Order: sequence, then structure tokens, then C-alpha cells
Amino acid sequence: MQIDKLRGKQLDQLFDAILSLEDREECYRFFDDIATMNEIQSLAQRLQVAKMLDEGRTYTAIAEESSASTTTISRVKRCLAYGTDGYRLVLDRLKEKE
Repeated sequence: MQIDKLRGKQLDQLFDAILSLEDREECYRFFDDIATMNEIQSLAQRLQVAKMLDEGRTYTAIAEESSASTTTISRVKRCLAYGTDGYRLVLDRLKEKE
């Protein structure tokens, strides 16, 4: 895992903080303080791209609808295919909620 290079007290503290959030409004407040608009937008865009790839959408359709670059789409696709199943875990849970 790439993130293993960052594993430690600081990252544990960040993840514990995120896990302590109780609802969407708390997420909005926390992420507004901790990240820039561009960082938040990039994360949201990657999740949207992962969902669209999972639905079988084409690169062209994804790029048009999400404004993601083909580089971003390729990176997300690579994570879906060869990553640590983080996207899969979240996508499956989101599907269960729908």
C-alpha cells in the first residue's frame, strides 16, 4: 500500500478525526477547515469517476460529465483494478444505501 509510507501517529490522528464525525454537516464543517476547495473538489471528483467507471461509463462520457482529465480517470481505473479495494469498499457500501 502506498499509504504505508505515511502511516503513523499524524495520519492515525487524521483518520480518527474523520471517523469521529457524526453526520454530513459535521463533514462539511471539518473539511471546510482542513482542506482547500481544490483539494475537496479533487477528492469528490475521484469518487465520482470511480462510480462512473464502476457503472461501465466510457472515458469520454466521464470526462465530459465530471470534467476529470483522462490522467485522473486512468489513475482511478488503475486503483479500481489493482488497488487495495478502498474504492470497492466505499462503492459497495454506497450501493447498499441506495
